[in-house]
Amino acid sequence: MSSVLNTVSSLRLSRVYNSNNNNHLRLPTHSVLTPPPVSFTRRRLTIRAADTDTNEVKSKAPDKAPAGVGSSFNQLLGIKGAAQETDKWKIRLQLTKPVTWPPLVWGVVCGAAASGNFHWNLEDVAKSILCMIMSGPCLTGYTQTLNDWYDREIDAINEPYRPIPSGAISENEVISQIWLLLLGGLGIAGLLDVWAGHDFPIVFYLALGGSLLSYIYSAPPLKLKQNGWIGNFALGASYISLPWWAGQALFGTLTPDIVVLTLLYSIAGLGIAIVNDFKSIEGDKALGLQSLPVAFGAETAKWICVGAIDITQLSIAGYLLGAGKPYYALALVALIFPQVVFQFQYFLKDPVKYDVKYQASAQPFLVLGLLVTALATSH
Repeated sequence: MSSVLNTVSSLRLSRVYNSNNNNHLRLPTHSVLTPPPVSFTRRRLTIRAADTDTNEVKSKAPDKAPAGVGSSFNQLLGIKGAAQETDKWKIRLQLTKPVTWPPLVWGVVCGAAASGNFHWNLEDVAKSILCMIMSGPCLTGYTQTLNDWYDREIDAINEPYRPIPSGAISENEVISQIWLLLLGGLGIAGLLDVWAGHDFPIVFYLALGGSLLSYIYSAPPLKLKQNGWIGNFALGASYISLPWWAGQALFGTLTPDIVVLTLLYSIAGLGIAIVNDFKSIEGDKALGLQSLPVAFGAETAKWICVGAIDITQLSIAGYLLGAGKPYYALALVALIFPQVVFQFQYFLKDPVKYDVKYQASAQPFLVLGLLVTALATSH
């Protein structure tokens, strides 16, 4: 027995010794996904310059996307779980986050419906499609690329394998894309004003104002996203109010009551924006950003989020009921119910794990509610 114990002990010591001596061999030497050393080092120096202790946080973030798990489809949509890509055009598309375009496109639809002056003819359909391209691929693409540019230090902590912090796309290429999308969106806005025969270029000024809002949301010194309340409301207004206003101004007249109603609806947009803050808690803490999950804690922020979404829609339903449109109000309430179900089924259980599944399940009902409201205001 003594001989056996001595043998086991010797094996354990040998294993520990070999483990210590070979520890540096654990990293795969053939990985092609590791970010270029010059760019990644520079990011780390930038983060240190902010006088924040990021070493502890960085250890919690992966150094690269999990091999064999990334999805090419997710990469094209610009959402998490994306495969690493070397094709520059695919990377450029990823930066614009196409998954964020549909709410803006839908906002244009709602605005056109609310105008009461949209007709199913070739000219109006062409105008609406051009307005959707302006709102979605151009100006939302500009906003998302700009946001990724100013978030490159946070992404170096949370998602260092993303295109900009990993060095998959150069700084000059990112900046040129920002300008191209911005100028393209503004050019389309001006063209729409001429096409609609506007004496005052309202679509152009809406596009210009939205672009400025996007800039101060992401860029210092204002950087609205540093404040969870202001930043998320600005984001909600950008996704709900601005495209609605553009669609309604293109086909009809933008009235003060619609401006107030859509800004109220933007509080629901604030709630939707909070959903995306949970995955960035560690990076936000490291760089001093006061997102609502950081300021109030994840548990409280979850309820602020669902409260903003649900109470806002119930308030809109009450407004429609008071305006003598009970059927529209009832339809809106019916669309709120499944959102509450999915909130309890997914989001309130784990807002990080189920964020994409929750948004994919619940948001279609919210955007349908927007259309119900738009149709109600057009009659």
